[in-house]
Amino acid sequence: ALLASSALHYYVGRRDALSHTTAMGSLIVIVGVMLLLLLGIFTQIAIWAGLFKMLGEFEFFADAFYHSAVNFATLGYGDIVMSRAHRLLGPLQAVNGVLMIGVATAVLMATLQDTMRKRLQSDHK
Repeated sequence: ALLASSALHYYVGRRDALSHTTAMGSLIVIVGVMLLLLLGIFTQIAIWAGLFKMLGEFEFFADAFYHSAVNFATLGYGDIVMSRAHRLLGPLQAVNGVLMIGVATAVLMATLQDTMRKRLQSDHK
């Protein structure tokens, strides 16, 4: 929810200016939304990695972050497997990743469509 709301808040704060801006200005707003969404995704990956490290599954945070990213993106390489006690966290994180990537895609598409509509309306004036 924080991921979507912060990206939408950023966009809404700049939405009115879109009808008076250049194509480059619109692109900058869309890139800002995309960067906020990516920051939210990487933050979630880092939180999961912290949990994995806290549970003692990984000695190094970098390994936990890599494993977390693989789970989040549902890649499932299988090169690193967690212990039996915590292996159910992998599929739970994958479900979380699918949902959050879907939310990020929906937010990005909504802002892109709204930006395009505003640009087309301002071009026809």
